[in-house]
Amino acid sequence: MKFKNEFKKQMVPEWADAYLDYNGLKRLLLEISCEKQIQKSRASSGYSKKKPAVDRKCSEFISQPIKSHVGKDIENQNEDQHDFRKSQEISEIEVKFFKKLDEELNKVNSFYKESVEAVTNEASVLKKQMETLIALRRKIQKESISRPQLEQLHKEASSSEHLEEITKENSQNSQEILKHVKVLDDLVTDDDDRSKIEEQLKKAFAEFYQKLYSLKQFSFMNLSAFARILRKYEKISSRAAARSYMEIVDNSYLGTSDEVADLMKMVEIAFIKNFSNSNYKEGMKLLKPKTKREKHRVSFSSGFLSGCTVALLAASVLKILSQRLLEREDGTHYMENIFPLYSLFGFIVLHVLMYAADLHFWRCCGVNYPFIFGSKRGTKLGCQQVFLLGVGLAVFASASFLASLYLDRDPSTRKYRTEAEKVPLGTAAVVLLIAFCPFNILYKSVRFSFIRSFLRCISAPLCKVKFPDYFLADQLTSQVQASRCIVLYICYYGLGEHSRKQSKCHTHGVYNTLSFVIAVIPFWLRFLQCVRRLLEEKEAMHGYNALKYLSTIVAVLIRTACELRKGVSWMVLALISSAVSMLINTYWDIVVDWGLLRKHSKNKYLRDRLLVSNKRVYFSAMIVNVVLRVAWIQLVLAFNLRSFQKLAAVTSISCLEIVRRGLWNFFSLENEHLNNVNKYRSFKSVPLPFSYSDDDDDDGKDD
Repeated sequence: MKFKNEFKKQMVPEWADAYLDYNGLKRLLLEISCEKQIQKSRASSGYSKKKPAVDRKCSEFISQPIKSHVGKDIENQNEDQHDFRKSQEISEIEVKFFKKLDEELNKVNSFYKESVEAVTNEASVLKKQMETLIALRRKIQKESISRPQLEQLHKEASSSEHLEEITKENSQNSQEILKHVKVLDDLVTDDDDRSKIEEQLKKAFAEFYQKLYSLKQFSFMNLSAFARILRKYEKISSRAAARSYMEIVDNSYLGTSDEVADLMKMVEIAFIKNFSNSNYKEGMKLLKPKTKREKHRVSFSSGFLSGCTVALLAASVLKILSQRLLEREDGTHYMENIFPLYSLFGFIVLHVLMYAADLHFWRCCGVNYPFIFGSKRGTKLGCQQVFLLGVGLAVFASASFLASLYLDRDPSTRKYRTEAEKVPLGTAAVVLLIAFCPFNILYKSVRFSFIRSFLRCISAPLCKVKFPDYFLADQLTSQVQASRCIVLYICYYGLGEHSRKQSKCHTHGVYNTLSFVIAVIPFWLRFLQCVRRLLEEKEAMHGYNALKYLSTIVAVLIRTACELRKGVSWMVLALISSAVSMLINTYWDIVVDWGLLRKHSKNKYLRDRLLVSNKRVYFSAMIVNVVLRVAWIQLVLAFNLRSFQKLAAVTSISCLEIVRRGLWNFFSLENEHLNNVNKYRSFKSVPLPFSYSDDDDDDGKDD
């Protein structure tokens, strides 16, 4: 692997601006190389009018004038180390190269020094927390010992004066530490609280260790980059510069600081001693979990299941065409009732596949999505694993649909028609069982993390809102039609209409009420989340966001009423409310969530920083977003279509909304990532368990 690729791979994405600009320096080296070629070519041709023979990459530099002067005005950290600049004439481009090299060294040193100071302060906070935990353990151990045991310990201690002094000193230190801890009594008496304390500190130490490891890699990779770029300069210019300049780099703070290595050793000792019973291997496994490698069986399984999905869907289409179900009244009626039950799985599969595509492009563009989502180290899923889950569900649902067709419509199996009516319910039940399966199979940690996030979503505004929670709630707003499919399941099987007569469901007041409620719930949850964030963070933007979702709720209610009650008046109201909601949501998508259409941006009509080099991608995305937002208004017009045509139109438009959501996901997370980059924010803030009465500031916060 080329060094520049390895350098990019090892970068902490949010710190990208703080690393040595390796590519920028390589471009300057290319200019120097081209200048040398041009000079050599002109010298050999006697400065004739003949075009110099140079590489194709250098052709753009031929017309540039060649200037040479001594590089005496370059800003240096140590002038004595730059004798080679004084003693040799170097070109203007070489002056520019060394000036940039100095600037990059200053930049890297400045960031590294600030980061080391920050982690040193954080280490003192963690040390105090650990001392408190040790003191608390001693207090609990002392209170749990019975009186006879205590007397025996005193007798044993009296035989050793040194041991008695140590015990007394430890007891005094523990009392002094615990004297300043708030709410200590509850922590001592409650076993659950004590276990939570230890778990919190474990997470804090593990996260801190990862930060130290990243800083160590930052130092190593930048030192390597300086050495590489200087060797390239020597090779191109034939000047002995690497050793002289590398002495400056090695003597800088980046090359001489040992604080990070010392802190890493301290963390390892404290963690292994206090959290893994002095078991080094187990402690390091917790501190530095291994990254899961991509397995060939995942790729093979994904390809195999994709082929199975295509085959099953083709067989289903051929079965429908061979029996001419859509040409006969009874066949059309059957499809009207069976199709919504299986379209639920189709919506979910499409959403999962769009998310897999997002993961792929996030990784390609360097978006640190595991950090944004707060994923535990070593548990995140890549695009291949998510794709595998999507095609696995697609195979299962397609096979179930084909089985229903054969059992219900094939003349040879009509005696199994009663059993065929229960196949969709059985399919849904199996999917739910897999989702809630307590065994460590099919990415258990990710499944349960998703379930916890979902529970926090439906608990809004009672729970503190985190990024994964409102991101998930946004996904649910694009699954309104899938929610209505769930209502059909309730009607068919819960209300006794398992003969799958959709027209009968519309006669149930419960069904009509649920149609209203279920369509509004996702937007209502996001509204409550925005209200919660407004109350906590006191930012007006969350209030405006809440109003945006309120406008959407009004539009969805009017659209649902129009669908159920019909009439021109309801249609006009539905069109107006949908148009207003569409305009508000489109503006919010592009300007707020994506951060585009900035007035004073370096990239016209976009934003200052872009992860996709081709700007047309952003303009195309904005246009597609508007078009797909407008597609939702077509649902109002689709109400006048008949039977299966209307069902097909609603399903198609719902699929387009899921595609739009996938597009929104990419640019929304890109914007979130760039916000983190601007603040060099790359590690989770782990709340610390102990707070102290003598501190004005809250030591439990992690920057």
